[in-house]
Amino acid sequence: LDDRIGPKFLRAGLGYGGGCLPKDIRGLISRAEELGVGEVFTFLREIDRVNLGQRSRFISQIISSLGGDVHGKRIGVWGAAFKPDSDDVRDSPALAVARRLIELGAEVRVYDPAVSAEIIRTALGTDSSESATEAVIGADALAVVTEWSEFRNCDPGRMAALARRQLVFDGRNCLEADRWRAAGWTVVQMGVTAGNAVG
Repeated sequence: LDDRIGPKFLRAGLGYGGGCLPKDIRGLISRAEELGVGEVFTFLREIDRVNLGQRSRFISQIISSLGGDVHGKRIGVWGAAFKPDSDDVRDSPALAVARRLIELGAEVRVYDPAVSAEIIRTALGTDSSESATEAVIGADALAVVTEWSEFRNCDPGRMAALARRQLVFDGRNCLEADRWRAAGWTVVQMGVTAGNAVG
């Protein structure tokens, strides 16, 4: 029942980030190895491996859906913080996704309601968008990587009219997929195979 550790942390998605949990898990693994009981914490290594692997899996979904190559594609990225209602970008899955897409040659437009343009520019070497709407204009795809209420509550019909292609990757499974589909979007969610979503 404690919201800090409740069922929401068991949902499929991009995984956790932040400055504490990833560091603490890796610290426990390291200390166990120092004490010669590393095998006891094999499950923690797997947790860390799977968590980081979710980022790669999400990026692979985007690449595959865009014909096997994102070079030259414009991708709107909603989110930079590792969680909503925060400007914390430490070990942020959102920034890791955006950074990798940039490395692969995509034109990435990032918007986050709380993370400053300067932090995004420093982290990614690119300017941020000033609004969720601006990030979608002319986009070949939209990636939702932080579950801000602003993104959940936006008008998918309005966004569809702005995008070049109506393809959204919901890395947090926070969008009402049926509402987005009704507005003409193809919705790809992590861990979901119902309808036209791809897990």
